[in-house]
Amino acid sequence: MAIVHDFLIQMGGAENVVEQVALDYPEAPIYTSATFGENLFPVFKTDRVRNSWMQRLPGMLKHHKKLFFLYPFAFRSLRIKDADLAWISSTSFSKWIPKPKGTRFVCYCHTPPRYFWNPDEYLNNEIANPLLRGFVRMLVPFFRESDRRQSRKIDLFLANSKNVQERISRCYGRDSVVVYPPVDVNRFQVSNRSEDFFLIVSRLVGYKRIDLAVKAFTETGRRLVIVGDGPDRKRLESLAGPNVEFLGRAPDETVTELMASCRGFVFPGCEDFGITPVEAQACGKPVVAFRGGGALETVVEKETGVFFDEPTAESLATALDEFDAVAWDVPTIRHNAERFSNEVFLRRTREVLDEFLESTAAEENDALEARASKAVAEAL
Repeated sequence: MAIVHDFLIQMGGAENVVEQVALDYPEAPIYTSATFGENLFPVFKTDRVRNSWMQRLPGMLKHHKKLFFLYPFAFRSLRIKDADLAWISSTSFSKWIPKPKGTRFVCYCHTPPRYFWNPDEYLNNEIANPLLRGFVRMLVPFFRESDRRQSRKIDLFLANSKNVQERISRCYGRDSVVVYPPVDVNRFQVSNRSEDFFLIVSRLVGYKRIDLAVKAFTETGRRLVIVGDGPDRKRLESLAGPNVEFLGRAPDETVTELMASCRGFVFPGCEDFGITPVEAQACGKPVVAFRGGGALETVVEKETGVFFDEPTAESLATALDEFDAVAWDVPTIRHNAERFSNEVFLRRTREVLDEFLESTAAEENDALEARASKAVAEAL
C-alpha cells in the first residue's frame, strides 16, 4: 500500500485522516508535494515521506496556496513503487500522481477542489491581489476539466460525508462510499460544567461565516468566546460588542478546557464535514449550527443541537432562543459523537478496502478464466 496526500503543511482535519491511516498501515510510504512546519504530526517527520521538487521551492511554507498551478506538475513527477493499492487523500491535486500498471487507486475525497468547482469562494478569501486573482480565474476552466480527467483513473471513491458524496456525483459523475473522518473523541471528557458563554473554534476567514455569530451575539448580549485567527479577524473585531471575546490561536489544552466549560458550541458556516462540532459533542455540549453541509450528518436536531435556517444573524439569534428551551441530555450528546471516533473510522476503512480488494480479485479471476476458456475453445 502507498499513501498520497496533497501537502503536509497545515495540520488540520484532512491531515488527521492521513495520520490515522499511516499509523494503521505502518509500512506504507507517504507521497506528497511538500512537507513543512513545526507542528507536523510525528508520523510526518519520518523517512516514510516522499516529497516532490516543490519541497525545495523558496517561500513554499507561506505561499503554498498561491502556487496551486504548480501542483499537477509536482505530482506527475512522483512515482509510486511496489504498491498494489494507493490510498489517495485529496482536497486538490494528489489525484494527478501517475498510476502504475497493476496498482488500484482508492481516493478518500474530502471535497472536489474548491479552486475549480467553487472558484469565487476561493478567490475572494485566499487571493487579495486583483491581478493574480484574474490570472487564476482564467486558469479555472482548464484545471476543472483536467481534474475531471484525473478522476477517471480512480477505481473507488470514498466520500467524507453524504454532502461530499453528492458533490462527487455532480462534479465527476461517479458513485462513492461514505466513510466519515476520524475525530479524537477520547481526547475529550464528558463535562457537566456549563459556564455562561458560547464557543467558536475556527479559522477566521469569510466563508466560515463567523460574522453571523458575532452580529447575533452582539445584538442579543450573550457572551461569545472565539478561538482562532485569520485574515478576517480585524473585520470581525470591528463588528463585535464587548460581550464577544477573541482569544486568537490557542493550544489544544485550552481548547479542550473551553469546550468542557462552555454552554454550547456555535458552528455558523457550511462545511464539508466539520470536526469541531463533533469534538464539542464529545464533551456533552450541544451545538448551534447552520442547516447545511456536514452538520446535518453530525448534529441531531433537538437531541444534540439546534439549527438555524437562513445565513443571517436574526436566524441564528432565533436558534439561540430555541437552544435555551431544550433540556439537553449530556450522555446522549456524547454517544452521538462516538459514531465518529478514530476507532470507527479505521474499522470502516479496513472493511471498505477489504471488500474492494476482494471484489477486484474476483473480477480479475473471472477475466482470467474467460480468457483461458476462449484460448481452449480456439485451440480445439
